[in-house]
Amino acid sequence: MSDKNQELADFIWSVADLLRGDYKRSEYGKVILPMTLLRRMDCVMEDTREAVWERAESFAGQNKDAILRATAGRDFYNLSKQSFATIGADPDTEKVEKNLKDFLGGFSSEATKILDHYAFHLQVERLANANLLYLVVQKFAEIDLSPKVVDNHNMGYVFEELIRKFADASNETAGEHFTPREVIELMVELLLAPDHDRIDDDRAPVIDILDPACGTGGMLSAAEDHIKALSPRARVNLFGQELNAESYAICRSDMLLKGQTASNIHFGNSFTQDGHEDAQFEYMLANPPFGVEWKKVEKQVKEEHEDRGFDGRFGAGLPRINDGSFLFLQHMIHKMRPLKKNDEGKEIGGSRIAVVFNGSPLFTGSAGSGESEIRRWIIENDYLEAIVALPDQLFYNTGISTYFWIVTNRKPKNLKNRIILLDARDQWSKMRKSLNNKRKEITKEHRERICAWYGEALRLARSGEGSQHSAPDKVKVFDADAFGYKRITIDRPLKLRFEVTEDTLDALRVAKAVEKEFPDPEKLIGVLKPLLGSQWATKAEAWDALRGAMATAGVLWPKSKPFEKGLRDAVGVPDPEGEIQYVKNDQPEHDPDLRDAENVPLREDIDEYFEREVKPHVDDAWIVESKDPKTKETVRYRVGYEIPFTRHFYVYTPPRPLAEIDAELKALEAEIQVLLGEVTE
Repeated sequence: MSDKNQELADFIWSVADLLRGDYKRSEYGKVILPMTLLRRMDCVMEDTREAVWERAESFAGQNKDAILRATAGRDFYNLSKQSFATIGADPDTEKVEKNLKDFLGGFSSEATKILDHYAFHLQVERLANANLLYLVVQKFAEIDLSPKVVDNHNMGYVFEELIRKFADASNETAGEHFTPREVIELMVELLLAPDHDRIDDDRAPVIDILDPACGTGGMLSAAEDHIKALSPRARVNLFGQELNAESYAICRSDMLLKGQTASNIHFGNSFTQDGHEDAQFEYMLANPPFGVEWKKVEKQVKEEHEDRGFDGRFGAGLPRINDGSFLFLQHMIHKMRPLKKNDEGKEIGGSRIAVVFNGSPLFTGSAGSGESEIRRWIIENDYLEAIVALPDQLFYNTGISTYFWIVTNRKPKNLKNRIILLDARDQWSKMRKSLNNKRKEITKEHRERICAWYGEALRLARSGEGSQHSAPDKVKVFDADAFGYKRITIDRPLKLRFEVTEDTLDALRVAKAVEKEFPDPEKLIGVLKPLLGSQWATKAEAWDALRGAMATAGVLWPKSKPFEKGLRDAVGVPDPEGEIQYVKNDQPEHDPDLRDAENVPLREDIDEYFEREVKPHVDDAWIVESKDPKTKETVRYRVGYEIPFTRHFYVYTPPRPLAEIDAELKALEAEIQVLLGEVTE
């Protein structure tokens, strides 16, 4: 933001000085944001205000709204005779309130719909009751927000700065954060990286862009600005959806003031109230809430997943309830345009997606889990083009590390079934002044460097460790199946020795199977107490001794299998040198405490891996067979996918030599001795 824009935002925010005491800090935005919008619209309407009034009085036909919008030269107008010059002409609070309500009631339907989401009528009454309404109106009347003074682009910056401060004051959760402008610009540049020729077309292309979690519309505005810079003739249509009422109102009003179709911005939850159902888009981008649970919409999302499968949006799987990031990505993939070929055999259509995630979607969830199945679906369908790691401390309300996921269904041929990993974690500069958790920024030079690396990766797209790239330590390109694995479960036999101890007797007292046969467990305990301290190497020997003790006491040995298992679990003690226990068909019983799992690279045979990596260490182990819950077939492994980004860019730093550490310690000791000597003198 320029100094002028910052000054403007600071001036508007100074209204908070008037509100302090009657409003909590977290409530300032409820007044400041809608008042800024009202003053902006008031200034924008200045040149056509009277023409609209005259046309409204003279026109008696149908479709009056369209005629008045055409007269205003924009998608809104106001028929009230009030303006900021007249609303506060008289300091009497009742008159100011009446004038302001008249002004609000004069807006056309589009503007009214936006103002309703601010619920500003409640604040008007509250300000009036606190005798603040006149002061606030006069404060805003002092500032000139006309397009000649503040163009649409800079007005967007002002809105963004205000909403950032409001979010800061509201102490929003880490996952619901404002996206810094430089992050948006980098994201847009990577999204459009391979499409400059496609955009810069003499035929004036029509480009549709969606952000399903659009917030105040910063990403949409940045995307439009970038495309217009590449191709001034391009027609850019912006679409969005937002759940937060204030953010939605700001975004929609921003679209309204910029001449975009404000009705393309919808209010509501994208998962349950999809405002763009069945629509498809060429470009999509989002910074959705991450690390935020989706329990409120769990019922509807699960129903769509189970009832519609891949015909719906969530067929690939459902992530854990405390993080809905992958739901947004599936929602966006569902809206990709299909890739087709025209009569000349040239590919047309297709879509590109850029989305901000934290690190969790890279690796959370083992094979078969919702997250792993979603990653598997994305990678096996060759949708994932790249993942770009960003510096931490980039965002205002959270300091966590974040990543761009670039997803598309129209990869170039040289990138088919390959994935780019780009490490930009060290591409940052320290801010002169921290803004809450934001202590770092990505400068223009950093963006240019990152984009150059990315462009080169798109051209080369070789599989391997990135050695063909000019920055192999920063960019690596892998075959897609390199991120897949076969998860095998490894079991080892249960080995037991047998003994009767106080712990054994305590276990029998609470065993359900024993209680079923002996309602009074103390009866059995009394029979076995003489065997305290006895040990046996095999189950047969132990059973002979236990049966003998019970027979001597005249107690029948129950024939139920649950009793025998309960008794064995009580008297059996795990022992690596103990007797192997068997189930039916002479199959060794597995020891649940020794069960383990191995992730075998997808390209490798599991038996070869098992013989090489497992057998030499545990010769009696075996690979578990189980039933697949979906197909009901017997399987020996489950396929999973994860992207261990940090592992691929890890650089080993050897510890300092011992001699160097020893020399440093001796130097410190000598320094301490000198200081102690000075103290004792």
